[in-house]
Amino acid sequence: MIGEMDADSVVGYFRGKSILITGSTGFLGKVLVEKILRVQPDVKKLYLLIRAPDAESAKLRIQTEIIGREIFHVLKEKHGVQFNNFIEEKICPLVGDIIYENFGLDNVQLEELSKDIDVIVNGAATTNFFERYDVAFDVNVLGVKHVCAFGAKCPKLKMFLHVSTAYVAGEQEGIIPEKPILMGETLKVGTHLDIESELILVKDTMLELKASCSTEKDGRKTMKELGFKRARHFGWPNTYVFTKAMGEMIMGNLPIDFPVVIIRPSIITSTLKEPLPGWMEGIKTIDSVVIGYAKQTLPFFLVDLDLIMDVIPGDMVVNAMMVAMAAHSEDQQVQVIYHVTSSMRNPAPYSILWKSLFQYFNDNPPCTGRNGERVRLKKMRFFSTVIWFKLYMAVKYMLPLEMLRLVNIALCGVFSRRYNELSRKFRFMMQLSELYAPYTLFKGCFDDINLDKLRMGMNKDNQNNNGAYYFDFDPKYIDWGDYFYNVHIPGVLKYTRD
Repeated sequence: MIGEMDADSVVGYFRGKSILITGSTGFLGKVLVEKILRVQPDVKKLYLLIRAPDAESAKLRIQTEIIGREIFHVLKEKHGVQFNNFIEEKICPLVGDIIYENFGLDNVQLEELSKDIDVIVNGAATTNFFERYDVAFDVNVLGVKHVCAFGAKCPKLKMFLHVSTAYVAGEQEGIIPEKPILMGETLKVGTHLDIESELILVKDTMLELKASCSTEKDGRKTMKELGFKRARHFGWPNTYVFTKAMGEMIMGNLPIDFPVVIIRPSIITSTLKEPLPGWMEGIKTIDSVVIGYAKQTLPFFLVDLDLIMDVIPGDMVVNAMMVAMAAHSEDQQVQVIYHVTSSMRNPAPYSILWKSLFQYFNDNPPCTGRNGERVRLKKMRFFSTVIWFKLYMAVKYMLPLEMLRLVNIALCGVFSRRYNELSRKFRFMMQLSELYAPYTLFKGCFDDINLDKLRMGMNKDNQNNNGAYYFDFDPKYIDWGDYFYNVHIPGVLKYTRD
């Protein structure tokens, strides 16, 4: 049973703690680093594992990719001229990578670091749906093993938090419980997953590519296709969620004697409140629709508007992470899993996003005319099934493409450039729909009974006595229409880079 906590006790937990954070250059990592530093300036040290050739390069990455982002403006204003000194004191860059044992640190660094760490947050991952299998395996599977192995060397370690994804459930339907994935378990009947065999397959394929003197482009294509093929073989929709599922299996099979919390967020969207409403980085699944509609480059999309769109703001995910760390530190329970999701508490159909999107651009038409003038945007066409989508693509694009191909042959390649360009666009749209369909046509609902217990363990208003900071992670009170119209869509347009 989780004891009752309030915001002050959560903040107090981080006082004097040394925390190792992997994946700090990612969106969620930045939100976590900023929140810890903002609410608990007396944290002892945040060790940020950074991929870089040397210490100076690591510092530069932290400065440009983390501290230099808009999300840190509130913290800068709070500390004023002392901001840089504060950051220098609290953040310690570590040159290393989770794909290596001991992160590639030398023995002296490893010993010093292991003696100081109280908490480990493993947020490092490659989230590319169509990632190379070797890259995804190194980071999302072996990386988890290496971070856990390091945790076993930390005598002061009080808890280990791992960020996964709710979509390790694949394309399951119905209520999906917060339960561990067993070693060897798959989502396709009649198959059994052997992680060691997958590792051997990756290595053998790499050796074959090297022996055949394949070009870098061919090698990349082969490894991407291999990952996608293996994921599909075992029932997962893409390489990302497949390797994240294997990462969880690894964790559950290791001899771990410290508390482990696995956080499984659904689709993470822009921050709701803290420290800046609407802040985000990178284009997520649903944001392709926002950007595509704004630029009029995406005339249609494969999505069932009546299905539930499970999204959760980034600051709510971080709030849940911090509360879970405080709640389970030095806990006797070995492993607990939390679905940080919204489909149970406050389900929102995709139609809400579309209505908000149409209304927003109707009220704020973008400059898309040839001379920069504002124009009314055309409505987007949606397809609720793969069959109708493919039929439309065949009639609208495949037949004209085939006709152009025949004309091009007859005219000795006059239209080769045009044909190749249209062919690439067609393949891109088909691949985009294939990658996103498991999410936009998802019929599952993530149970959050464990997270509900964690919520009930917090006091009613989830804030400290003077209201200075919150740890709200309850999506029940979000007005999704208002959030998309006033927070998320403006945030996507303001903060995402092309």
